[in-house]
Amino acid sequence: MGNCIPVSPSVLESKNSLDLLEIMGNLSYDDSNGTFLDYDAAPCHNQYCPLFQRVAPTFLAVTCTVAALGTGALLVALAKRPHAWGWPQSRALVAQLAVGTGLFAALLPPVAVGIRQGWRLGTGLCRLTHLLWYWSLFAQGLLVGSGSCSTAWCRWDPRSRRLAVAVWAGALLLATPSALASGTVAGPETSCVHRRVDILSPAYLLHLALCLCLFLLLPSVLLVATLAVPRLRAGWEPGISASWLFFGLWVPYSVGLAVDFLLQARLLQPTCGTFEHFDYVLGLSEGLGVLHCCLGPAALLAAQLCRHRAGASSSH
Repeated sequence: MGNCIPVSPSVLESKNSLDLLEIMGNLSYDDSNGTFLDYDAAPCHNQYCPLFQRVAPTFLAVTCTVAALGTGALLVALAKRPHAWGWPQSRALVAQLAVGTGLFAALLPPVAVGIRQGWRLGTGLCRLTHLLWYWSLFAQGLLVGSGSCSTAWCRWDPRSRRLAVAVWAGALLLATPSALASGTVAGPETSCVHRRVDILSPAYLLHLALCLCLFLLLPSVLLVATLAVPRLRAGWEPGISASWLFFGLWVPYSVGLAVDFLLQARLLQPTCGTFEHFDYVLGLSEGLGVLHCCLGPAALLAAQLCRHRAGASSSH
């Protein structure tokens, strides 16, 4: 949910902005043309926010529409042929992934309207939106991870029901710091931003650590384990690869968040080039992650279709 907030001479803060007034310290700001000056008075231009506010609402609206169609088709396929969904694309796992992508897609319209017209729903609903956003993401990450290394989702029994409750309850708990770190920022138009607190605040640090663990560390560990453990390597199937698309789409954004933290915490020295281009990299990586809600259901349907055709060919 990359948001840009209006920049003033004293504040340059957004989820997808480098706070150069804060981390470089010796800059002047020309409010008329959005130009920042470095130590040698060479202009440093960052036009990301105007582009973001023009492009993001349309992108989110199209993504939401495609995601709704894909998730609907996935749910219809689950309902019409429940017994066709076997390991690793078990019905219990795929149904929960569909719920996760559906929840995520349902949040895109208010986010798109908030970007285009300003956030008018208040701080409480802003934080609730971030809570639901990351609840969906963390739940999907935990579902994909648990489905990759165990057969717990093979059938819908008391064991898998308890695991489902644990996954969704745990994901909601893990998403809480994101709600605490988010909030609204006043300006010509109020914005709902991901980080309303200091970069070193406990809430944001915890949220950042959880994002890196779920989107970067977890898939890395699972990949190494799959390559190293013969049992996991032998059980790898196309259906698991389809689920892993989720991690593939969100890994770049998690790396971007880590770099953003290092820059804003002054652990990396920013340059004019960094200021001009990094917002675009971080914004594009988040946009790539957002696409999981439409590409994920399509990949699961495609994997199931390939499996069905392979089974039909082998029977002949």
